[in-house]
Amino acid sequence: MKLSGLGIDDVQISRKEGIYAGFLQLFKYTLTHRLFNGGHSKPLLREAVVRPPSVGVLLFDPANDTVVLVEQFRMGPLLSDEDPWLLEVVAGISEPGESLEEVAIREVKEETGYDIASLTPVSDFYLSPGASNEKLKLFCGFIDSSNAGGVFGVPEEGEDIKVHVLPFAKAYDMLENGLIANAPAMIALQWLKINHKQLVLP
Repeated sequence: MKLSGLGIDDVQISRKEGIYAGFLQLFKYTLTHRLFNGGHSKPLLREAVVRPPSVGVLLFDPANDTVVLVEQFRMGPLLSDEDPWLLEVVAGISEPGESLEEVAIREVKEETGYDIASLTPVSDFYLSPGASNEKLKLFCGFIDSSNAGGVFGVPEEGEDIKVHVLPFAKAYDMLENGLIANAPAMIALQWLKINHKQLVLP
């Protein structure tokens, strides 16, 4: 139970209006919700992007103490006048009928060429809860990174994805210096930092 005692039953949506449907779906909601001090809010207008659940996969080679990250173009940083090519973990959106584990395995194959059999759950979290319902489940996948590298992706979907193999220490240093600045990669690398000793082979 949350500290406030408030939950989903304390929100009432009176109207839902579709604004846009494309790569993203945007809806406008009219709603009220209970207030911490009692009573209800005035009617509020809130726009939100609605997306299926997504996954992220940090690929880690415990024998060589390396991580595999992918680099690709992203609109968000471009709109902030920043470098739009980001280093990320493998990630993707679920299709109807897929489990999140199946999505993770498919995305790893599409973005890196790896066939991966086992996944370790790391965390799941909302990516931007003020603006979207998208929730990402993060995994760690163990691989042999010796032959990693190349350019992958699904061309029909406009993907152009470069695979990088980095010593874990270098990847974590990039995080600390702001060179890796997207939430899934940061959370994944911080998780690996905490669990590093027990995952690295002696």
